[in-house]
Amino acid sequence: MANKLYITDTVLRDAHQSQAATRMRLEDMLPACRALNEVGYWSLECWGGATFDSCMRFLKEDPWERLRAIRRAIPDTKLQMLFRGQNILGYRHYADDVVEEFVRLSIKNGIDVIRIFDALNDVRNLEAAIRATKKYKGLCEAAISYTVSPVHNEEYFVELAKKLEDMGADTICIKDMANLLLPYDAYSLVTALKKKVSVPIHLHTHNTTGTGDMTYLLAAQAGVDIIDTAISPLANGTSQPSTEAMVATLAGTERDTGLDLSKLSEVAAHFRGVAQKLKTQGSLDPKVLNVDPNTLLYQVPGGMLSNLISQLKQAGAEDKYYEVLAEVPRVREDFGYPPLVTPTSQIVGSQAVLNILAGERYKMVTKESKALLRGEYGALPAPVNEAVRKKAIGDEEVITCRPADKLAPELEKQKAEAGELAKCEEDVLSYALFPQVAKTFLAEKYAPPVEEPAVRELFVEDLGN
Repeated sequence: MANKLYITDTVLRDAHQSQAATRMRLEDMLPACRALNEVGYWSLECWGGATFDSCMRFLKEDPWERLRAIRRAIPDTKLQMLFRGQNILGYRHYADDVVEEFVRLSIKNGIDVIRIFDALNDVRNLEAAIRATKKYKGLCEAAISYTVSPVHNEEYFVELAKKLEDMGADTICIKDMANLLLPYDAYSLVTALKKKVSVPIHLHTHNTTGTGDMTYLLAAQAGVDIIDTAISPLANGTSQPSTEAMVATLAGTERDTGLDLSKLSEVAAHFRGVAQKLKTQGSLDPKVLNVDPNTLLYQVPGGMLSNLISQLKQAGAEDKYYEVLAEVPRVREDFGYPPLVTPTSQIVGSQAVLNILAGERYKMVTKESKALLRGEYGALPAPVNEAVRKKAIGDEEVITCRPADKLAPELEKQKAEAGELAKCEEDVLSYALFPQVAKTFLAEKYAPPVEEPAVRELFVEDLGN
């Protein structure tokens, strides 16, 4: 790559996932697509993550139709998605044949770049997705889930990046989901990676702790190739740093992005209206725009914070908020220091809430906590607290192989289960990932139109008399 710094804009996916619970509709996106296409971004992140579930569950939109519509409207810029490795876009491991078919159809429907990560950084959980992305000629961006713990240091991340490059990654992403990567650490990590791996380095962070712009600036000085930003109306706070701010900062330097601020202003003008609409609807809570350095203490990503608040509200225990926050790092240590990203963030967070509400640690253990401790999600980065594991799963055997090796092929079974509900191969995948949600969505989508009563014809006849 040349010395210019390339930009991926997240406005069509992570920006509204982080700030507005993924509630932006296709109708809010399409009017800006011509301008987005002309900006000259390295890519536009527009799919994956929570968008797939949210489309069907809350917006009654078909995620595949959304992707095709964006592809038609943005023909000249790479489209990018976020893919949870063996979890695809769901919360459990799927069999390899489902992973391959999802990758094939994502690329067929318009995706160019697939960013693939695993919550535990267990590379075995990335194998099937990386293999399929290469097979169907997608650009494979393998990601490191960045976190801070006694076992996660620079050497750990550099070794992980080398493994991912050897597995076939076309680019390596440092995925800093909780904005824990501080500026000088970013400079050091990017410098080390540039020495050890030959593929481009893509950095993703948020501005939750207020350090995101500085992290990007120092990473740019260290030679990072691509960064994730969000157009200003949906930037900052739990979202990414602002695109325009980074473009203006680097203009005229050796890392000039080459992007035109007047063209970005046109994009921003549209999304100001969208952000206002999301606020009016109550989807965009102004709290997500705040900076919270406590994230550096508790390592809780923005989406996980809102989840914890919601759980405590439901239990009528909002006064326990700071007790729960303090419990999160303790649970994380007991569980072998998993990075806090979907689904491990939800697992650790929910367990911390239960520990505080029950008044006794691990008196109640969620089935997801048991699965994590049983090895169903993969190898945990550090040894777990064996007393906690014993209390949670007793003498059950712990899985040490690649978890997906225990899963039989399931695509044909999912096709049979979906039956008449699925009218195309994409519908089968929607059903495979989210059976209950897809069942309701597809039934409504394909329901025959309700015939208007014959009153209208009578009215026309009466007019003629």
